Amino acid sequence: MEEWAALAGWLSEVAGADDLEIRAMDKLSGGAIQENWSLQVAVDGGARAWVLRTDAPSGVSTSHGRAEEFALLKAAHKAGVTVPEPLFLNSDTGLLGKPFYVMERVAGRAEGHVLVRDPALRGEGGDQLVERLGAELACIHSIRPPRRDLDFLPLPKAPPALTRIATYRAYLDALPDPNPALEYALRWMELRAPETPELVLCHSDFRTGNYMVEHGELTGILDWEFASWSDPMEDIAWFCARCWRFGAWEREAGGVGEREAFYRGYEAESGRAVDRDIIPYWEVMAAVRWAVIALQQGERHLSGGEDSLELALTGLRAPEMELDALMDIARIEGEGRA
Repeated sequence: MEEWAALAGWLSEVAGADDLEIRAMDKLSGGAIQENWSLQVAVDGGARAWVLRTDAPSGVSTSHGRAEEFALLKAAHKAGVTVPEPLFLNSDTGLLGKPFYVMERVAGRAEGHVLVRDPALRGEGGDQLVERLGAELACIHSIRPPRRDLDFLPLPKAPPALTRIATYRAYLDALPDPNPALEYALRWMELRAPETPELVLCHSDFRTGNYMVEHGELTGILDWEFASWSDPMEDIAWFCARCWRFGAWEREAGGVGEREAFYRGYEAESGRAVDRDIIPYWEVMAAVRWAVIALQQGERHLSGGEDSLELALTGLRAPEMELDALMDIARIEGEGRA
């Protein structure tokens, strides 16, 4: 309770409130990389629902810090993206022992395995929801460098595809065991890397599981800790990749709706055509990226660095992603796209 009192005092000061009381503070589910806490707050007699977001005990070095994520949320909110409104940032460690920020809480559910199986949640057919998501992604992509408020995001020194390949190859080199299927996929992509005409702000984890939905309506896009300047087709392919359909393979847009509905929403909002010929390439990249992440997470457990059943099970997903990458490559070559 002493910690609550200190937090309430700080919130009262930054909110400019005469009277602020934290009436409940509960940890929300999910968040292997960050922790999210629900705050029920009384502010000058009115009830408010906020979320406090801070670091989890186990983090990922490539994810942004809370101050950077707060800046990304502010930029997205200003651009008209449907995100929880960012409210207050605390960048030091004096109050809670680690940086944190507070945002408005939005209603709905985000769990991918629930969303793809519940027509009432995603909306009948799901096409209206994915069309809206396509438009939201286009709104994110309207943010382009240079941006002083986002100057912590490095500009790629090479085409984004080659930058990604170099990063994933370095990650594989740091692991103890060889991964020939992924090395083959990386070399295949390296020989076919596309140019990127224009860099945009990519969410870089825009997928089912990272947005909130209530009664078929989008209520908020979450988890901006991997955002980067990159190729807009990378974000589109990540959303449509097989690995993020949660078993609803036939609904190619995030396991929720039709791919063309997602494209339609994106094209209508952006005025930019989706390059349907290059999306399959970026879906190979998506499978490789998820496989590398799975291997890294599994190694955190196997090495003794962190005893975690969740990490161990994540590591077992890598062969599935390898198969996805190899099947996608075979399909592309069979269609004469390569």
